[in-house]
Amino acid sequence: MNSFRSLNIMYLKGIGPSRAELLQKELGIATYYDLLHHFPSHYVDRSVIYKVRDLNGEMPYVQLKGRFVSFNILGEGARSRLVALFSDGTATMEVVWFRRIKQIRELYKTGNEYIIFGKPTLFNHTWSMVHPEVDLPSALTAAQGFRGVYPLTEKLRNKGIGSRTIFGWIQTLLSTRGAEIKETLSASLLEELHLMPLREAIQVIHNPKDNNSLQRARFRLKFEELFFLQLNMRRYSRKRNGVVQGFRFSRVGSYFNNFYSNYLPFPLTGAQKRVIKEIRKDMGSGRQMNRLLQGDVGSGKTVVALLTTLIALDNNVQACLMAPTEILATQHFETISKLVAPIGVNVKLLTGSTRKKEREEIDRQLQDGTLHILIGTHAVIEEKVKFRNLGFVIIDEQHRFGVVQRARLWQKNVIPPHILVMTATPIPRTLAMTVYGDLDVSVIDELPPGRKPVQTIMRYENQRFNVYRSIGRQLREGRQVYIVYPLITENEKLDLKSLEEGYESVCETFPSYKVAFVHGKMKPKEKDYQMGLFASGEAQILVATTVIEVGVNVPNATTMVIENAERFGLSQLHQLRGRVGRGADQSYCVLMTKQKIARETRQRLEIMTETTDGFVVAEADLKMRGPGDLEGTMQSGIAFDLHIANLATDGQIVQLAHDWSEKILDSDPELASPENMPLRNTLRFIVDRAIDFGRIS
Repeated sequence: MNSFRSLNIMYLKGIGPSRAELLQKELGIATYYDLLHHFPSHYVDRSVIYKVRDLNGEMPYVQLKGRFVSFNILGEGARSRLVALFSDGTATMEVVWFRRIKQIRELYKTGNEYIIFGKPTLFNHTWSMVHPEVDLPSALTAAQGFRGVYPLTEKLRNKGIGSRTIFGWIQTLLSTRGAEIKETLSASLLEELHLMPLREAIQVIHNPKDNNSLQRARFRLKFEELFFLQLNMRRYSRKRNGVVQGFRFSRVGSYFNNFYSNYLPFPLTGAQKRVIKEIRKDMGSGRQMNRLLQGDVGSGKTVVALLTTLIALDNNVQACLMAPTEILATQHFETISKLVAPIGVNVKLLTGSTRKKEREEIDRQLQDGTLHILIGTHAVIEEKVKFRNLGFVIIDEQHRFGVVQRARLWQKNVIPPHILVMTATPIPRTLAMTVYGDLDVSVIDELPPGRKPVQTIMRYENQRFNVYRSIGRQLREGRQVYIVYPLITENEKLDLKSLEEGYESVCETFPSYKVAFVHGKMKPKEKDYQMGLFASGEAQILVATTVIEVGVNVPNATTMVIENAERFGLSQLHQLRGRVGRGADQSYCVLMTKQKIARETRQRLEIMTETTDGFVVAEADLKMRGPGDLEGTMQSGIAFDLHIANLATDGQIVQLAHDWSEKILDSDPELASPENMPLRNTLRFIVDRAIDFGRIS
């Protein structure tokens, strides 16, 4: 497509300024390009006419032909609705409208024959259809075949803009400007992969004649999206590696060797050793390292980060570790400072709560070089925090930080520091190739010896007595217990256990034990105090919200009870489960849920009871929930919206796009050849549309 793709949607016949503003606000459709790339979410077959008597609950959308017998307006004001009785001679059903009642009442007449199309639902033993499409029989031939159903919002529906309206605008655009759609892929790609030309694919995706052509169009458009995503990232990564020079850490000296030989608290696993070698290789390459370290909860990422930090110190640079919360930053500080105290490494903690005098001392030591490792929260990226020679940066749970915040760490030295990004959220392979496609990836896929897998069980409300009895047994043995709730205060609209209600109940049930509580709205000092009670063992039970999802480490805690577990996503449940099982004792995770839950919800919870492998959980979560927020963590303007491709189900296309992007860049790094000009022009258009966050890691 050429210049017409940037034209404002308001100029298309039937839209105008007010509708254009609404479309941009509700669907992000601002240009002709946006409208053509607003693809149907699914398709329905308009070639079949069903009978009312044959309706069943398995039918998503159906088409019926008959007559309206009567119309009645029920209710008053905002609660009024128009209810029509519709008959096709085999049975009758209700048709209901809640909006545009006056116009609809005037538009349709009793006794005339119509075709209605919509989703049938059974209510009080009567079939009904809400806001169907209504056509005259003469329109049947035009509606035959597959018809796309477009994503919409409630506000658009209220304004009378439905799926058929969107379809009509797209057909107008294709009939008037379709010839201006230019090919975006090279001739060799089209030929090698037997891809449908773009103009044909756009026409078919919106108005398919048969399933075969629809699938070919979908494949073409999915490949294109994923190919340009990969092409953009691979070009960015290659350019960065070729241009951005980094520190060359050429030696492993006394800090590393002394700690490794004399103070390492436990033997490294094979996976930890492998990852350290990968990081060491990057550090000595002369280019800036940008590596993602992913490992399940309890896999030993912190020790790997510390050992590689000591290599940095051996090469006369400073290091910084940034964590998303004060609790996690403090925990890292306490763990690391204790481990390195015998070898004379100076470690300081900088958070929003750091006192002025203490902060001044940190600033002085940073600038004179006597401070080796700074650990902190967002406070470390403030402009006034200046290092003498920052050479190594660790970002923990990096998805909690905005891209601009992370980019500031680049500016802390003339030579950009090596970057190690850590996450305890296992990332499926297809996401790692896209979300983190410009980073090298290391995986710790082995737990330390002696760790017992957490036993996960699902329990219903009527089994609470037995759950509490098990908790009591753990407490009597000197163990500690987490109880997590989804809400802070009770919400009448949601039948969920609240933290306040739960805290009172737990105190009454276990009067002999001290109960601490933590939630995200507490002031940091109060939160730290309550966490301190639990971490020190003074409190035996911690009642909390998901604020404890990441980073809290209490090896004596052996039981995690998650109330209303059906309200949590798989990855979140796995993170919470990771708070227990951190010691040598057998640990348990109890998923408390309602007896009556949806089938998909039950399947999700059963996955938790069947495996403790975070990568298996993450793959399942991706397939059930889609990429979700993870797509929002893509790097530096490398990302653009996916309109049709699905990272959860299109793994093979992701791999194909990755392989071809590498192949093309190997032969033509600048996409300068005449054959690759369509790729270069399309890539420029896509990047210009994306937000430019500048250079980040």
